[in-house]
Amino acid sequence: MTTRSALSRRTALAAATAGAAGLAVGTAAPSAYAETASTSEQKGSQPTIVLVHGAFADASTWNPVTERLQRCGHQVIAASNPLRGLPHDAAQIAARLTAIPGPVVLAGHSYAGAVITQAAATAANVKALVYIAAFMPDAGEVLGDLAGRFPGSQLEPALTPVPAPGGSPAADLYIRPDRFHDVFAQDVPRSVTRVLGAGQRPLNATAFTDLCTAAAWRTLPSWALISGQDRGIVPELQRFQARRAGSRATEVSASHLPMYSRPDAVVSLIRAAARTI
Repeated sequence: MTTRSALSRRTALAAATAGAAGLAVGTAAPSAYAETASTSEQKGSQPTIVLVHGAFADASTWNPVTERLQRCGHQVIAASNPLRGLPHDAAQIAARLTAIPGPVVLAGHSYAGAVITQAAATAANVKALVYIAAFMPDAGEVLGDLAGRFPGSQLEPALTPVPAPGGSPAADLYIRPDRFHDVFAQDVPRSVTRVLGAGQRPLNATAFTDLCTAAAWRTLPSWALISGQDRGIVPELQRFQARRAGSRATEVSASHLPMYSRPDAVVSLIRAAARTI
């Protein structure tokens, strides 16, 4: 994105977290994660895993991952992300984190990568960050400008702006139902994406003009799952950001919704982060 046009920057979601050469990226085969927890895990020695959803979605987008993590004995919270702009959303998630006793592994998908990046900076109990096809902005960056560094996203033409209630000067953004499958989750069955598209929640466009005020990945260890077939957040940006953050990264052949198309790989990465705490 080379301009600051309102709609272009709002739609910049289509290009997050990725990068160029020099990133230590492994290609994940279909995971054979354990269906049940080990003895030590069952004794409750683990951190709480907090999952934060991105734009055009709700906490149910984590369901395949939540179910698997719970079967492995993990305490999981799929937090609600208001999608009202970065300062508001980060403050909401930070407040939720303060109510959780003990250490936390904080994971974010897509736009929620920016949210957890800022929220974790004020949450002392967060010990690890996990980014799933996500934004990883640095302090002082704007998501619209960051996304514009790497072209190729198919998201912008698929968006429909709707006037936001309450006198907000920025529109709420939806993905057109006829484009949801091809842009958001082309490797997920259409029977599933029809339901997800019907229930999508809007992202206020201010999310792509808000300044990121803190980057928790500069002080916390991070893990990143890069979706190599992402049509929303382009893989090149995902690789760049993971390399910049020094993340332990894994790349899979997946759409923008690997929680549905490659849930085992997502679970394996989150559990790898949890094991370090």
